[in-house]
Amino acid sequence: MRRKIPSTAALIGFEAAARHQSFTKAAEELALTQSAVCRQIAALEDFLGVKLFRRSRPGVRLTEAGRDYSRRVSVHLDELERDTLAVMGDHGAANTLELAVVPTFGTRWLLPRLKDFRRAHPGVTVNLTNRTKPFLFAETRFDAAIYFGDGDWPGTEATLLMHEEPMPVCSPRLIAPERELDAQTIAGLTLLQQTTRPYAWREWFDSAGLRVERDMTGPRFELFTMLAEAAMQDMGIALIPPFLIREELASGRLIIPLPHSYRSSWAYHFILPEQKAENPLLLLFRDWLVAEIEHFRERGGLTAAPAPQAV
Repeated sequence: MRRKIPSTAALIGFEAAARHQSFTKAAEELALTQSAVCRQIAALEDFLGVKLFRRSRPGVRLTEAGRDYSRRVSVHLDELERDTLAVMGDHGAANTLELAVVPTFGTRWLLPRLKDFRRAHPGVTVNLTNRTKPFLFAETRFDAAIYFGDGDWPGTEATLLMHEEPMPVCSPRLIAPERELDAQTIAGLTLLQQTTRPYAWREWFDSAGLRVERDMTGPRFELFTMLAEAAMQDMGIALIPPFLIREELASGRLIIPLPHSYRSSWAYHFILPEQKAENPLLLLFRDWLVAEIEHFRERGGLTAAPAPQAV
């Protein structure tokens, strides 16, 4: 059965016209005549049976349906372009791993170590894309994922990597002239919250033997990097694993006023879809990752904070 998909040329023309809100600028970008772009849009509207633009004397404007369709088309064209460039770059080779990773862990911990994997396996390319929530592997190009959660991901096999052991961190200016605080004093500060770990402060205070009514109150940020930046801007105190902010701690931009931690109930996992559970390349990467984390743990890397640099 023939797919109900319009021509790629019409979609590209529509995406450019929607982005510029102009047929003329779209034609210039695509090296076409304005009349050619107009014909593409008209053909697409006929195909859909929906008006995508309103024509008026000043120019064109997207209809509500046009705005919605342009957002969807833009996402799929970007994905198609990435897939095409990947095939062109790899020449169809099966030695590329597409990994979905939680952002700060991927940037701060994994990326600095990937050079060692590449050195040991020079024929393998590892691509990383940020994802913070579970998804259906069948609907993506991903081969595996590094995910923070309880490991319960239907249709997959999860390998436990490591738990987090977060500590309170803040700008030294926030508590000056003090450098150390007790848990009760910390409870009185603005508590910076992380969206994906809503109970983190509650668990930390519980581990310190305190019950704090406002432990889930405070500005919310999705990523640890955002949380760290907010703390450095004196917006409050954050709860972050030291291994993810080693540079900020070493430079003194952040300090740990109370080196008390707890082991998070959730953890980082390497997630393999069941249909790829025996893939040799993925198993090779998983085994390397597990060994790296074990070495990191043995050196005390989870909780050890670097000494501040001398000034």
